[in-house]
Amino acid sequence: MTVTAQMVKELRDSTGAGMMDAKKALTETNGDMDAAVDWLRTKGLAKAAKKADRVAAEGLVGVAVADGRGVAVEINSETDFVAKNADFQSLVREVTKVALQTGDSVEVVRAADLNGKTVDEVIQESIARIGENMTLRRLHVLEGDTVVSYVHNAATDGMGKIGVLVALKGPADKAKEIGKQFAMHIAATSPLALSEGHLDPVVLERELAVQTAKALEENASSAKPKPDAVIHNNIIPGRMKRFLAENTLLGQAFVVNPDLTVEQAAKEAGVEITGYARVAVGEGVEKKAEDFAAEVAKMAQG
Repeated sequence: MTVTAQMVKELRDSTGAGMMDAKKALTETNGDMDAAVDWLRTKGLAKAAKKADRVAAEGLVGVAVADGRGVAVEINSETDFVAKNADFQSLVREVTKVALQTGDSVEVVRAADLNGKTVDEVIQESIARIGENMTLRRLHVLEGDTVVSYVHNAATDGMGKIGVLVALKGPADKAKEIGKQFAMHIAATSPLALSEGHLDPVVLERELAVQTAKALEENASSAKPKPDAVIHNNIIPGRMKRFLAENTLLGQAFVVNPDLTVEQAAKEAGVEITGYARVAVGEGVEKKAEDFAAEVAKMAQG
């Protein structure tokens, strides 16, 4: 596979690696971006890069909560200019309200009634009126005893670039108070999962493979190599423990009080976090040579 300058730039942007290192990583992995990230990490040339670091989309995430149910709805647009448009923001607000009342999937929301028309028909009318492609891309529903919402980089009330929902058990007043802090923490740290048990096994396997290869390579080039038992029983497990602490919500150091983990902070407040959702505009939309308009148009047609 031909390694293009755009691919090298994307890898550099997501990992901070040098140009030649990024090019070599892509060459060694036949242009596989995720494998190239792992190759760089094995060589100690990059930190873990999340897919969210490689997105190119505009639009807004709308959030709404009522009676132990919360929704986060992502509607994409071609440009940030339209995302600031009052008509577009009104569309996001209305669709989010519909989702809160009736939706459990994008398909259900698209077919739901909005002022006598389906949501999909309203979106199509907005496209014609505003003159830019847009699509209802994602919906996340979260339920719990208490559900708290937070919007980061808010464009207006209830919508912005990042929407967070947190579900908690415990006294409602305490849950709402500290739940907002937990939601802000999630917006800032973007954990991969609630706990180790909620992590995708594929992610764990991939991280273990990277840390194993890295530890063995470092040991092989060391002037004083350590016994294999030390590598496999101490160093690699230690690195995996650190990975879990950095990437699971309950294991992370709480941004409000780094002396406590999020789990410890929740216990001190007398609550338990039972779930969360973090939806960022464009998350998972890979950068491509084509512009985002084509991406949105493709999704809108589907």
